[in-house]
Amino acid sequence: MTYQQTIDYLYEQLPMFTRIGAAAYKKDLHNTIALLQELGNPQQHFKSIHIAGTNGKGSTSHMMAAIMQKHGYKTGLYTSPHLVDFRERIKINGEWISQEFIIDFVARIQPSIEAISPSFFEVTVAMAFEWFAQQQVDIAIIETGLGGRLDSTNIITPELSIITNIGWDHMNLLGNTLPEIAFEKAGIIKPYIPVVIGETLPETKPVFEEKANSTGSPIYFSEQAFTIVHTSLQPQQLQLELQDSRNGETVDVATDLPGIYQQYNLRTVLKATDVLTASGWPLNKATIQEALLQVQPLTGLHGRWEVLRQSPYVVLDVAHNPQGIEQVLAQLQQLQSDNSKRKIHWVMGMVHDKDISKVLSLLPAAFTYYFTQAHIPRAMPYLQMQEQALQKGLAGNAYPDVNTALQAALAKANDEDIIMVCGSVFVVGEVNKEWVSSTLA
Repeated sequence: MTYQQTIDYLYEQLPMFTRIGAAAYKKDLHNTIALLQELGNPQQHFKSIHIAGTNGKGSTSHMMAAIMQKHGYKTGLYTSPHLVDFRERIKINGEWISQEFIIDFVARIQPSIEAISPSFFEVTVAMAFEWFAQQQVDIAIIETGLGGRLDSTNIITPELSIITNIGWDHMNLLGNTLPEIAFEKAGIIKPYIPVVIGETLPETKPVFEEKANSTGSPIYFSEQAFTIVHTSLQPQQLQLELQDSRNGETVDVATDLPGIYQQYNLRTVLKATDVLTASGWPLNKATIQEALLQVQPLTGLHGRWEVLRQSPYVVLDVAHNPQGIEQVLAQLQQLQSDNSKRKIHWVMGMVHDKDISKVLSLLPAAFTYYFTQAHIPRAMPYLQMQEQALQKGLAGNAYPDVNTALQAALAKANDEDIIMVCGSVFVVGEVNKEWVSSTLA
């Protein structure tokens, strides 16, 4: 098979959560274990850091990868889903996995695929682990796909576990209360392996503490380790002033990921680097800062407050659940406070299994809306999206694809206005970024 035929085979023959939703979710690790045994358990041949959380796990994974890479470690990075190309999911030092390896890997394990009937995600995890082992990475940053306890990635014994936060997402699979969701995420905590928790709530913190106590795992809370004193937003940068609770000293740090919500991920990453250093990974503070200012070029991260143009100000963000949308709205409010004449043009599409009603309830009627959809089976049809929004008092036109919606927004927006594209990873992934950057409104 060619590369395209191989990718088509993976998409069409294997149950794929990002396309069909819950029907693709396997609630045990049996298939992953079986696949990896067939491959000689490649996950046992490299060191790793395991990252879970409702929001921020992708950004945190890329920050950690940038830091390890900048220190000279050959660094694997496994994340999901991809925005444009499947190979974005599996990288080493920012370079995508090779087409040749994907073709060879799928051909080799095709008998196992037919015998085991794994999901798309289970095969992808096995592929990543085999690639990292073959390429002899020094360390791999592994992001969970969904949850933690039963996630296909949860067969590694990492150097460190990180859980960014807990919020409302995938309740149909992970639980209807925050403690239930926290329990699933806490499933990545391994016996005697340290864990860093980014943000907690009164109802989730005891869940993490109980799990860590039961496994003898040292547990660290980044919000206790560092207090956020001041944040400063620059056009392409977030600057942060923190106070170290151990000695009261001020810590200044900055990243090239300009979303204001990155302050929490940044704090989590700083605590994680402290724990790694204490565990025998000597990380230098100056090198950490250099890496954090180069996350995008080092790792190829996209879709996190990604600014495509300045006039009008066009931003892409993969925020898709209530917590993520609230963070985006907070940043927009700050930008509007700097210029009260700025109008917000909101381009959005969502998938059926998200809490669409709650997201829509968060949005102000004053925005100008453009409803659209991604081209996947899980996507809510754009006219249905428009209808649901109207029931919440949000009026706007509907468009069959995101680029048509963006074209309409660009035509209507003034130079000082903001065009925000979010609601679904898949909508963001379908944006023609080169066209948006170059076209004249």
